[in-house]
Amino acid sequence: MQLISATIPILATETVDSSMVLAAVLLSLVVIYFASKLGGELCNKIGLPAVLGELLGGVVIGVSVLHLLVFPEGGTDASNSLIMTFLQLTAGLTPEATPQVFAVQSEVVSVLSELGVIILLFEIGLESNLKDLMAVGVQAFVVATAGVIVPFAAGTVGLMTIFGISAIPAIFAGAALTATSIGITSKVLSELGRLNSKEGQIILGAAVIDDVLGIIVLAVVASLAKDGVVDVGNVIYLIISASAFLIGAIVFGNIFNKSFVAIADQLKTRGELVIPAFIFAIIMAYLASVIHLEAILGAFAAGLVLEETDKRKELQKQVIPIADMLVPVFFVTVGAKTDLGVLNPAIPTNQEALIMATFLITVAIIGKVVTGLTVFGQPGINRWAIGVGMIPRGEVGLVFAGVGAASGVLSKPLGAAIIMMVIITTFIAPPLLRFVFPESNTATNLDSNSEKLLAVETPQSLSTTKDN
Repeated sequence: MQLISATIPILATETVDSSMVLAAVLLSLVVIYFASKLGGELCNKIGLPAVLGELLGGVVIGVSVLHLLVFPEGGTDASNSLIMTFLQLTAGLTPEATPQVFAVQSEVVSVLSELGVIILLFEIGLESNLKDLMAVGVQAFVVATAGVIVPFAAGTVGLMTIFGISAIPAIFAGAALTATSIGITSKVLSELGRLNSKEGQIILGAAVIDDVLGIIVLAVVASLAKDGVVDVGNVIYLIISASAFLIGAIVFGNIFNKSFVAIADQLKTRGELVIPAFIFAIIMAYLASVIHLEAILGAFAAGLVLEETDKRKELQKQVIPIADMLVPVFFVTVGAKTDLGVLNPAIPTNQEALIMATFLITVAIIGKVVTGLTVFGQPGINRWAIGVGMIPRGEVGLVFAGVGAASGVLSKPLGAAIIMMVIITTFIAPPLLRFVFPESNTATNLDSNSEKLLAVETPQSLSTTKDN
């Protein structure tokens, strides 16, 4: 309550009753959780990943349909929010105070959403295995590099030659095609029981590298948009800081593991394991953010470090209920911010955008699917799954669109086309992943070493074998 009150003067000159802000946030959470469960359960019944249901639930309650959960960055205001209207009718919220309450409520929900994706990537890190990731490191790097170069080149050249778009806007749109949403892909892989498969590890490693490369690409195109030239010093800084952070996290992890276990063993009060773990994850997320990387990369690195400890299984169990509370906020919020109005062909400006969007969507899908073909030295691996796993752009793609719109480089049709591309790639990836990972194969999630053990070991001996 005090934190909410403290943020209000920053957003408005007039002090707002913090109880109204709290009421608005609580109503938002009720709507979010209801949408996530209803959408998730419906998708689960028809054999689709629950995360797709959470995204669709967000679309239904968001700016595209019901206007229950809307955000100012989408161009909407307090008058479009049914939650604000409900508070006016039932709680005495005045029209004068509504804009300020709406602004703070939106900011709080957005922060909770960011916390949700940080917890998600921390959880994914705990479920991953650093040795497995390093074992596919070369393949992951090749996949990530191809996933940046192919769609970027095809998108930029195509927009310039086919649509006559000038160089800088075309480069910006091409850069938006390079993104990969690690949050969405990792969640679907986890639901399918494929996170620790060879394909899952390559996808996960490539998505992490893709995020780093995407940040560097964004820095380059943002410099182009602002000054017409590339800030070479900033690009070099990002490359060095990203490399140092990831390598440092791995090296530091080997030192920190034993210290973490020793600290946890000394603590006797409630949360003796999960609280220190979250402190570490948040510090790592903060450090990543400070050096201009994505905070989620820091959280993921923290999960990888703690996965190596003897307490990983116990920690995983304790993190699950926290993730169950915060992660749906992220996916529903992504869906709620998705404006399907850009798909309406009846609007004249959308007609040109739809044509460009069709081109961008085609490049976005093919440009990532072909990355699976670059995997080498892995006979029998599911290359289609690797390519499909790299398709969703999600919130990362929206960042590119937002920066481009703010810079004034993108025309309205091109900006709308990028948003359409992000929407389509985000929503088709979960069912496509289900399709390329047949149901008959999802029941088993063993690597080749485990399969060899099954052939020679008894069930009793297997029960003592550590899970990979």
